Amino acid sequence: MGAKYFGAAVRRLEDPRFLRGEGRFVDDVTLPGVLHAAFLRSPHAHATIVKIRTDAAKTKPGVVAVFTHADLARWMKPLPLFGTAPPGLAAAVKFEVRQAAQYPLAKERVRYVGEIVAMVVADDRGRAEDAVEALEVEYAPRPVAVDMLTAGEPGASLVHPEWGTNVAVAFRHAIGDADRALAGADVVLEETFRIQRYVGMPLEGRGVVAAWDRRDGTLTTWNSTQVSHFVQQGLVTTLELPPNRIRVIAPDLGGGFGTKASGYAEDALVPIAARALGRPVKWIEDRREHMMSAAHARHQTHTIRLGARRDGTIVGLADRIWLDLGAYNVWGIVLPYNTVAHLIGPYRIRDMKVDVTAVVTNKTPNAPYRGAGRPETVFAMDRAVDCLARTLRLDPADVRRKNYIRPEELPFDFGMPYRDGNPLVYDSGDFPAALESALTAAEYDRVRKEQAALRARGLWRGVGISGYVEGTAIGPFEGARVTLDAAGRVQVATGAVCSGQGHETSFAQVAADALGVPLDWVTVTGGDTAGVPFGIGTFASRSGVTAGNSIADAARQVRAKVLAAAGALLEAAPDDLEIEDGRVFVRGAPASAVDFARVVQAAIPTFARPGVVTPDFDATAYHHVPTVTFASAVHVAVVDVDRDTGAVKLVRYVVAHDCGKVINPIIVDGQVHGGVAQGVGGALFEDMAYDAAGQLLAGSLMDYAMPAAGDLPLIETVHLEFPSPRNPLGMKGLGEGGAISPPAAIANAIDDALAPLGVRLTETPALPWRVHALIAAATAPAPAGPRTRA
Repeated sequence: MGAKYFGAAVRRLEDPRFLRGEGRFVDDVTLPGVLHAAFLRSPHAHATIVKIRTDAAKTKPGVVAVFTHADLARWMKPLPLFGTAPPGLAAAVKFEVRQAAQYPLAKERVRYVGEIVAMVVADDRGRAEDAVEALEVEYAPRPVAVDMLTAGEPGASLVHPEWGTNVAVAFRHAIGDADRALAGADVVLEETFRIQRYVGMPLEGRGVVAAWDRRDGTLTTWNSTQVSHFVQQGLVTTLELPPNRIRVIAPDLGGGFGTKASGYAEDALVPIAARALGRPVKWIEDRREHMMSAAHARHQTHTIRLGARRDGTIVGLADRIWLDLGAYNVWGIVLPYNTVAHLIGPYRIRDMKVDVTAVVTNKTPNAPYRGAGRPETVFAMDRAVDCLARTLRLDPADVRRKNYIRPEELPFDFGMPYRDGNPLVYDSGDFPAALESALTAAEYDRVRKEQAALRARGLWRGVGISGYVEGTAIGPFEGARVTLDAAGRVQVATGAVCSGQGHETSFAQVAADALGVPLDWVTVTGGDTAGVPFGIGTFASRSGVTAGNSIADAARQVRAKVLAAAGALLEAAPDDLEIEDGRVFVRGAPASAVDFARVVQAAIPTFARPGVVTPDFDATAYHHVPTVTFASAVHVAVVDVDRDTGAVKLVRYVVAHDCGKVINPIIVDGQVHGGVAQGVGGALFEDMAYDAAGQLLAGSLMDYAMPAAGDLPLIETVHLEFPSPRNPLGMKGLGEGGAISPPAAIANAIDDALAPLGVRLTETPALPWRVHALIAAATAPAPAGPRTRA
């Protein structure tokens, strides 16, 4: 495949329509006679539903229907569950796993604030909400479980009594002999690190529109989802219809970040209402609904031990890990094992053991969010490394230099499985090169030299490092279809869904090179189940590798068909033909060139003659991706800490990253910058907090702080390209990487700034009051000893 466009800094093709306000989001879908849905959500974290009275709501103006679980019992199928351990993983790790059914409308009991109890459908959203206010529900509150460390203990209030415990996932795993390694270490660093609950918070909330066609018994639904084919599969079960009668369309998405990759009650309820009523139904989530009902994320506690020699060589690692999954274990082993699989990261550690407990609590269910266990585990590991460096009086950069896996050691086999069940083997990269590139770009040595003088002037500046290695582009496939129309223009359809990543540009670059056509000849459509019959969707940094290689495969097949048709037309062997800018010509004879339109037209039969070949310029591919590619990066943060207030200002941020072959540097920069911004939010601002009764304390953006543009410095990126040998395009995933290391890098920088005080930051977010409390504790005068009489 040529490389005219692949690797080029092409401006995003989709941006002009967005800048003109011509994007089409789910709220822009308007249908004649559409009704609007609103939902009654539980105000209790845990309660039995004693009785629901709907009479008053049904008489409200404009109300068409009120539905409870009993009213829709025919269609009340459990919501989709994910995360079963694949055979290779299940053979190596003994998992204890529990998952409970969650119904679209609560049945008998509610388990978190925001769980849906009833649905109202009316001719106007406001009227539907008024009717929701008229619903009367008698609840019997029950004890709650909200603390992850006590929820798994005997005697805790049970979220699902039939389990007899709140433990949803538990396992232990080890490589080498961590106990022996720790026992023989010169020093053992032990610390507990806490990572708060925070969320994706896309600019656009969720939304669903559904229309039932009684004429042919088909359903079309528009859904702000990252996983159109998964939504289709769920509706196949719920509505008891074959896939060819259910079309799911993901229009433009205003962000997803994993939040929109889960299965939700509304995905089923809106189509159910459309079918039951025979009219289109629409629901658009407001921000309050989003904060209490869209998937939450993060929230882990690590008690980690690192053993090392006095020269800083790490010899062993042990980690006791707790995760809070919320009220339902929707994603099985995904978050717990993702955490373990990424714990070691770029470090050369052969002896490790983990003990993992993931519990359910009376909170909104968790789901993977941009990084999915990686930011949490990297925070624990890289904070521990910095604490170890301080204990040994070594520079944190030197400890990393000593312990990072070197390029000549790759491929590096850890002797354990990845989450997909295949061996966890790093494929390519140069982690020390990423470290040095980031340190050089951040002027690390200069920052170090200036610190003492700056502190003397009252400016407490620190620099922090964090590195990661990320399994990306989990398979096993993504679907793609490439078609030529009568004018020779190219239509690409894929199961991958774009939520801002620039698919319309990057996928067009791949297809244009593979076919040999101008970039503006290619139109890309994603997330429409009518476009490609089998697909998976966009999450886990997977679309570039999975969909990109499928598009390249399909485009090559179409290219071969074009050459066959052109060969018949030009009376030349296909092997003697070349394609350039949408024109086919005999090698060495450019005057013989014919454009794609002429080739296609020659293949279409007429009354005068048959076509030169069958007019089949269409191909579908499902490139097999058996295991992941490993992207990596090193982040360096420079911060100033105000000793008087504890406020942290991010002064500089550098990322040196490897995502394999880069399709488009502009898009890559944008992905890194956006991820860093979300990571900064987790480090310094965001906290989806609950009180002891399971009530959400951050129910609006007045209570849930997010970074603003002024909180971010210019984010500097260094591109390192180490192609993956695991796919023809040499790519690795990118989308999540920017969000992984900021909490660790920034916390390390805060500790470094306050190093003379001996401050150790062990939890996020590093809000001013928290940092100030650490400063106050470190500078408080020692209590006076007992006085003695003269």
